[in-house]
Amino acid sequence: MTQSARENADNCLETRIVIVGTGFAGLGMAIRLKEMGIEDFVIIERATDVGGTWRDNRYPGAACDVPSHLYSFSFEPNTEWSRVYPTQPELEAYLQNVADKWNLRPHIRFSHTLTAAHYQQDSGQWIINTSGGNFRSQFVICGNGGLAEPKLPDIPGVERFAGHHFHSATWDHNYSLAGKRVAVIGTGASAIQFVPKIADAPEQLSVYQRTPNWILPRKDRAYHRFEKWLFKRLPITRKLLRGKIYCQNEMRVLGMVLHPALMKLFRITASWNIRRQVADPTLRTLLTPTFPIGCKRILISNDWYPALQKPNVEVVGTGIKEITPNSIINKDGSEREVDCIIFGTGFYATENPIAAMIHGRDGRVLADVWADGEEAYLGSSVHGFPNFFFIVGPNVTLGHSSMVYMIETQIAAISRVLAAASEVSATAVEVREDVQQAYNQDLQTRLGGSVWATGCDSWYKHRSGKITQLWPGFTFSFRRRNRDFKKSDYLFSKSSVEAGT
Repeated sequence: MTQSARENADNCLETRIVIVGTGFAGLGMAIRLKEMGIEDFVIIERATDVGGTWRDNRYPGAACDVPSHLYSFSFEPNTEWSRVYPTQPELEAYLQNVADKWNLRPHIRFSHTLTAAHYQQDSGQWIINTSGGNFRSQFVICGNGGLAEPKLPDIPGVERFAGHHFHSATWDHNYSLAGKRVAVIGTGASAIQFVPKIADAPEQLSVYQRTPNWILPRKDRAYHRFEKWLFKRLPITRKLLRGKIYCQNEMRVLGMVLHPALMKLFRITASWNIRRQVADPTLRTLLTPTFPIGCKRILISNDWYPALQKPNVEVVGTGIKEITPNSIINKDGSEREVDCIIFGTGFYATENPIAAMIHGRDGRVLADVWADGEEAYLGSSVHGFPNFFFIVGPNVTLGHSSMVYMIETQIAAISRVLAAASEVSATAVEVREDVQQAYNQDLQTRLGGSVWATGCDSWYKHRSGKITQLWPGFTFSFRRRNRDFKKSDYLFSKSSVEAGT
């Protein structure tokens, strides 16, 4: 622990539990604590309002690719979703309403950015340093998510660009694209949503594609007023719809994990989607992936291909050599002057910067422990970091269904550990090293036979090649695995202060 950290430790707000983040994970965990009768907790939030991902990502066309009636808390249904797929404003409003209904705002410390967390072995407590003040707590529950830190591409000269630029996650709504020469770098999940919305504004829009993605039709529509009335008056109809969506999504696991050959059926649909929307054979070839479908995230859109064929839009697939103060130079030597660059280049998914801030037992830094790839037990506990839990930690992300289901599963699992620690009057609890190792060895064996291990590069993988993001199976199997709670998987102990030593 550094000298400055020791000084900060002397001026801390005492609380039993600190939760990081106010997205689905943080709010859901706070609600569970209230249900357990625990009111002694604080939620730290770097922004000025709740919402997490759905507060930050305000780019044009931002929406979820999981249907609304599944992408919501099971205990807080919303009968007023406007569409099959929820939009960013609706999801942000939903989370704000949840926070208000459960009276969570008194627990939230807004404009508090986490800067460091140090475990104190003598007391079994954590010292949490933030930009707005410091806290001392027994437990820390990190719900910041894996897609919280925008990432710029590793391209020579990117920092020298003199024109206007911003990441899709920090969209500049005050900058007009009208009549400008605009470059979009990246063709992933965010770009396929915002490019169609902005395509008509620039004089020239250059879309820089490193590799194309498999894209399926987006079966979206507005809900009729009668349907909303039915969901409200006959709740069973909403529950049946949620169940139907859930089962349909779970079927994808058969191809992604159990029998990858079945993914050829999705490839047929995706190939047909390109043929029916892209007439030019040269462009069609440029937009057709060469890797197996499902190896990277499958995207859904109805307007991506039409947008790329507008007269002022150009797809550039030769690769970027460097960025100058006023232009982008491709690997083939061609150069395009641009006024604005929009980075649709994703997030630090596999090397989350927050890991460098977490200092566990014996001063170990989580980023160092995870140097060869992130891993945890059940995606929540890491050996050597007592009383610290993740929601949406390593190998919890999905390629087929709703993360809210997984978040609720982890919230329930963490609650069991907290209750077990309280039952035995333990000051500290951490997963056993052998349990964590055995769990992750099994995970990697299962992932090795999945479609995600078929050779393509994706944000699911750590730079070492290890798949650190995805759960290799059905979501109900993850829930079943978490429900099978064993105290023997953890080490419960009392601090030296409690023990009187």
